Amino acid sequence: MQIGPFHLRNNLVLAPMAGVTDRPFRQLCKRLGAGMAVSEMTSSQPHLWHTAKSRRRRDHAGEAEPVSVQIAGTEPAMMAAAARHNVEHGAQIIDINMGCPARKVCNVMAGSALLRDEALVGRILDAVVAAVDVPVTLKIRTGWDPQQRNACSIARLAERAGIRALAVHGRTRACGFSGMAEYDTIAAVKAQVHIPVIANGDIHTPEQARRVLDYTGADGIMIGRAAQGRPWIFRDIEHFLRSGRHAPRTTLAQIGAILCEHLDQLYRFYGEETGVRVARKHVGWYLKAADVPQGGLLRSRFNALETSSAQLAEIRRCFGWLQAQAKQSGEIEEELAA
Repeated sequence: MQIGPFHLRNNLVLAPMAGVTDRPFRQLCKRLGAGMAVSEMTSSQPHLWHTAKSRRRRDHAGEAEPVSVQIAGTEPAMMAAAARHNVEHGAQIIDINMGCPARKVCNVMAGSALLRDEALVGRILDAVVAAVDVPVTLKIRTGWDPQQRNACSIARLAERAGIRALAVHGRTRACGFSGMAEYDTIAAVKAQVHIPVIANGDIHTPEQARRVLDYTGADGIMIGRAAQGRPWIFRDIEHFLRSGRHAPRTTLAQIGAILCEHLDQLYRFYGEETGVRVARKHVGWYLKAADVPQGGLLRSRFNALETSSAQLAEIRRCFGWLQAQAKQSGEIEEELAA
């Protein structure tokens, strides 16, 4: 898949997720198969550009290309300024957020709330595209609510404005993350525009990725929550789409190594104190994704640890124990079979 001058290694994209898609996680997902990873949402409000959080979100040091940064806001001129600001700090693609359903975002008429005002959408798109000389992409939902699914209309506006790719989450803002994503609207969008369309929502397995691509005709897929604690999902999907076969199962030893690598990068990126806090949610996701026995107990014990060295030691102990249990179970099964 190509976005502007960037030819991606595949058509798999890590979705922007606040508090999740920081630089360490983006880099890890790219290494494990994502063709592109979009940053956490950054505000268009100038007074927020210089906070510690914003400075971290603008930190793209060593990040594999392309560097895609998502911006959010409601004022066309302010969005244009935010786009320029982020390009000056390393962004190679600007992504506009019109898909976030969070109440605090929609209450200020940003995110998916913008879908109710198509005229404003058009002004924002025109302003941002004109402001920068890098590709601009857009992420939307299918509409504000099931009675107002206007994704096709927004998509046509986007194409006319010069948007280079469009990601569509198969739910309305009113749906939040409840119920099942629907793909009929995404298929309708794809049929009406010529820019790349990326399908998003409830894609958890390689088989589901294949079905969504076939059903919608989309050019690519975007993975969000399914990558939390399972960044190798991109490698698994890439292998399946190319070969029609499942990749070898990720072993406990491999999961442990990936997790330790992830934690080490978190500590380096955030520093000791904040890194230890951020690590806790990621470890919870890894334990859940790996379906670790007594995962709740292990998570509670991990969350009580206060240093990076203690956290790493606990993960190594935990996964060493799990591997020993798995080996013992396999030996018992072999004996019974004999």
